[in-house]
Amino acid sequence: MDSEFSWTPEPDSGVTMRWVEANGQRFELAEAGSGDRLALCLHGFPELHYSWRFQIPLLVERGYRVWAPNMRGYGGSSRPTGIDAYALDQLTDDVAALIDASGAKEVTLIAHDWGAIVAWAFAIRKLRPLARLVIMNVPHPMVGQREIKHWRQFKKSWYIFFFQIPWLPEKLLGRNNARAIGQMVARSSCDQSNFGPEVQKIYSAAAARPGALTAMLNYYRALVRRNDSVDLGDGRIDTPTLMIWGEEDVALNIRCTEGTEEWVPNLELHRLPGVSHWVQQEAPEQVNAILGDWLEQNVSKPS
Repeated sequence: MDSEFSWTPEPDSGVTMRWVEANGQRFELAEAGSGDRLALCLHGFPELHYSWRFQIPLLVERGYRVWAPNMRGYGGSSRPTGIDAYALDQLTDDVAALIDASGAKEVTLIAHDWGAIVAWAFAIRKLRPLARLVIMNVPHPMVGQREIKHWRQFKKSWYIFFFQIPWLPEKLLGRNNARAIGQMVARSSCDQSNFGPEVQKIYSAAAARPGALTAMLNYYRALVRRNDSVDLGDGRIDTPTLMIWGEEDVALNIRCTEGTEEWVPNLELHRLPGVSHWVQQEAPEQVNAILGDWLEQNVSKPS
């Protein structure tokens, strides 16, 4: 298993694969670029470090060393057992340990979906200094708590409650070598151009590894059952923050973008019409243009 990576980059891509030990876990890591300025990219469910394939070249061009790990439970990374292992205290500690392992002097945290849930909590907890924070298609936790009280969001979050059931979600999603995982990403996108059969196969194959689906679903189980594992206090984040949001998100209503500035005063928000939840993969040209401009304009000191 150690020799098998879930993503094999092209030889001329500049992306290499390695293993990094952090927080007692072993992370499968895609790395590119060099230097003391780290761009740490956190993927979501049911993705992998592969989901950042379109952004890595841009970040390297901007002078960053890029680390895109498979988060715990995903791909070839460690797969600890039990729901507690996937609570936010553990996941945010993973981020801190990865930053420490990098030896970087400056960190920009870039995250999507579940990675963004972790990134929000990490920034609020201030476990390590961040120069910049980039969030894609996940609300600030205080906004999320507001929205889940409304039917407009509650009805979209049905799957979170389905995932609380033991073994049944694994059985259904795991059929035919987890084919449903890759199909889910493609079918919930607005433009399937970047989610062809080969891309779907990468996500399905990773989810079909022994124990992978349980680990991936344990994120959601811990979110509900261990929601007190971290103290988010007043939720304030002073770090300069960019939020990019595909408006046609099947899981999150558009009002999840509203009111974020109450907790994140240094915020820039870009909403992309006609783009789904899988924003950085589906619309890489738009996302990269926004991200590249914002990184050039934002030279704030770490907070």
